[in-house]
Amino acid sequence: MHPSCIPGGRGCGTFGKGTKEWIKKLQKYGIEYWQFLPLTPTDSTGSPYSSPSSFALNPWFLDIDDLIERGFIFISNKEELGIRNQNKNYFDFNVEDDLTKKLGYLLLQGWSYQSEERKLEFYKWTSKNSWVEDYATFVVIREEFNMLPWWQWPREFKIKNDKFLNSWIKKQNKEILIEKLIQWHLDEQWSEIKKFAKSNNVKLIGDLPFYVSWDSADVWSNKSLFSILKNGNLIFQSGVPPDYFSSTGQLWGTPTYSWSKHKKTNFYWWRKRFKRQFELVDFLRLDHFRGLAGFWRVNGNSKSAIIGKWINSPGRKLLNKLKKDLGTDYLPIIAEDLGVITPDVENLRKNFELPGMKILQFAFDGNENNPYLPKNIEGKNWVVYTGTHDNSTSISWWECLDNHSKKRIKDDYNFSDNPSQSLIEIGMKTDANLFIAPIQDILSLDDSSRLNRPGTTKNNWKWKLNRSLEEIENDIRIFSKLGNNFGRISN
Repeated sequence: MHPSCIPGGRGCGTFGKGTKEWIKKLQKYGIEYWQFLPLTPTDSTGSPYSSPSSFALNPWFLDIDDLIERGFIFISNKEELGIRNQNKNYFDFNVEDDLTKKLGYLLLQGWSYQSEERKLEFYKWTSKNSWVEDYATFVVIREEFNMLPWWQWPREFKIKNDKFLNSWIKKQNKEILIEKLIQWHLDEQWSEIKKFAKSNNVKLIGDLPFYVSWDSADVWSNKSLFSILKNGNLIFQSGVPPDYFSSTGQLWGTPTYSWSKHKKTNFYWWRKRFKRQFELVDFLRLDHFRGLAGFWRVNGNSKSAIIGKWINSPGRKLLNKLKKDLGTDYLPIIAEDLGVITPDVENLRKNFELPGMKILQFAFDGNENNPYLPKNIEGKNWVVYTGTHDNSTSISWWECLDNHSKKRIKDDYNFSDNPSQSLIEIGMKTDANLFIAPIQDILSLDDSSRLNRPGTTKNNWKWKLNRSLEEIENDIRIFSKLGNNFGRISN
C-alpha cells in the first residue's frame, strides 16, 4: 500500500495522521511489515520508478495539518488550498502539483517568522544532505525552461557550469529555498512516521529502482558516472533482451552505469544512495537485482532492445562495501529476481543470503517445474506475494484465466469462491519467511483498483482507497486471522 493510496490528505494520502492510523491498524492486528513503492517524486505519468531524483521525497506527501500545527504556514481557511478529494478512488496529479506550489509559497511566507533555532536546524539538515542543493536547483531550472529535459536546456545550464550557475542561483534564491524547505519538511514528517512505526513494531519495506531516470538531478549533476556524452546524448541505454514476456525485449531508455568510474570513486554515489534509503526504511526491495550481476547494454540510439550485449557488474564489491557501511553481516535487502534469472544472479543472491521474490500469479501455467509453484519454493529465504503493483489484482487475474486452468487449480488446491483469499492462504502456507499481499487483494478488489499496467502510460499510479480505515478493518482482521492460523503472527 503506497502512502498515496492511504485515506486522508486533501488529494492523495500524506505523511500525516492517516499514515499513523494505518500503522496503528497494522499493529493492532499483529501485521509486522508494510511495503510501499519508492517515496521519490514521480515523472509526468505519475511513476515513482522514473523520478527526477533518487534522494528526494514526493512533495504530494506533504502533510498540511502538521505544517499549520507547528506554525510553519499561516492560513485562515484550508479551503483556500482547493477542493478536497472526497470519496474518489483516484487522485489528480495536476491538482497535487498545484497544491504543492501553494504550499511552497506559504512555507516561504512563513519562513521569516521562524525562530533562529528552527532555521539553524534547517541549515544543518541541508549541509548534511548535500543532494538537496543539486535537486532544488534542477527543479527550478526545469520550471524555468517549461519542463524540458536537461539536455535541451541552454548550454551553461546543460553542462552545469558552476560559476555561471552560482550567480544564477542567487537571483533564484527564493524558488530554490522553497524546494529545499519542502524536502526538509517531508524528511521531518517521514522521520516521525518511521519512529512511530518502530514504536508500534511495524517494519517499513521501501523500494529502490536499479537505474535512475535520464532526466534526473542524479544524472545531470553526476554525468561522468553514466554512459552519456557531454551534450547529454545516451552512449548506452538499459533494458532487457527478448524473452517470453516480449519478442523485442524491453527498452528502458535510462543510461547504464559507467562502472569503471564508480569503482574509481569507491562506489561513493551508490553508497550515498543506499545510506539515504536506510535512513527512510528498515528493508529495501532492490528492483532489477540482476543488474548487480550483469546488465543488458543497448546502443543509445537503438529503438528496440533486440541487439545488445551482456556486461558484468561489480555487484559483489558494492554489496561488500555496503555491509561495511551498515556495520552488519546481514543486508536488509529483498532481491527482485523475477523473470529470466541466470546462475550468476542466483549465486550473488545466495552469497549475500538475500531473500528473493515469488509471485503466486505466475505459478499456475500447468508446468510442474514452474519455480513459482508453492511446492517448488525451496527453503525459507523468500518473500511470497500474491501479486505486485505491476500485476492484475487476484480477483481479475482469476477472471481472466481459462476454464481448464481454473479447474486444474481447483483440483490441486482448496480454492474457495473468493480467489483472492484462496491465493493469500496458499501464500501463507508456504515456508517462506515473509508473505505480503497488496491491499487490493486483502480487500478482494478487481482491476478497477489496479495501480499500474506495465507498457502503458495513462491512468496508472492514481488509485487510492475511497473508504476509511474503519470501513476496511474487518478485512484486515480476517487477513490477520489467516496469518495467525498459519503461524505467521507473533503473539
